[in-house]
Amino acid sequence: MKFRIVLEFDPEAGSFSAICPELPGCASAGDTEDEARHNIEEAIKLYLAPAEINLPDNAKLLELTIG
Repeated sequence: MKFRIVLEFDPEAGSFSAICPELPGCASAGDTEDEARHNIEEAIKLYLAPAEINLPDNAKLLELTIG
């Protein structure tokens, strides 16, 4: 899957911020552009990682692959 990321340099903080507009709240930062890119990649992986789910006995858990 491909995601767009927005990288911005903050001169006051002296670092780069990175956000993924398609994933609300998914953001990261780094001292360099490369570090910010690496950190947002990790943030996206964590954002998309499946969480533990407690299901009722009569529920089914299915998986769906996109792309």
